[in-house]
Amino acid sequence: VPVFSVGTAKDHVAPWKSVYKMHLYLDTDLTFALASGGHNTGIVSEPGHKNRSYQIATARHDDHYVDPESWAARTPKKDGSWWLDWVSWLDGRSGAPKAPPSIGNENAGLATLTDAPGTCVVQK
Repeated sequence: VPVFSVGTAKDHVAPWKSVYKMHLYLDTDLTFALASGGHNTGIVSEPGHKNRSYQIATARHDDHYVDPESWAARTPKKDGSWWLDWVSWLDGRSGAPKAPPSIGNENAGLATLTDAPGTCVVQK
């Protein structure tokens, strides 16, 4: 199964070079994106957000390993959000969109209680 992995340049929880080590352990194609920012801002980097950039490249399962410093030096930076590349990656591996299944199952005695998101997220 191909993998899309994201690391962030200033992540204090999962340093990007640690995330990048996935290249050493997977026997599949790995698309790795390195987003600017830290643990939160690098991931929550929606399209249209100013001052964001990222690097992205795909290593095929039979490619030779490239260390993180060399990868970063030779992979060009792109302005914007990595999300659009992720959507493209997903689209290339997904079937046609379809409606989600209905909620509940009246025939099995599982009635729909409420519409999403449900009452557990409502504060009183």
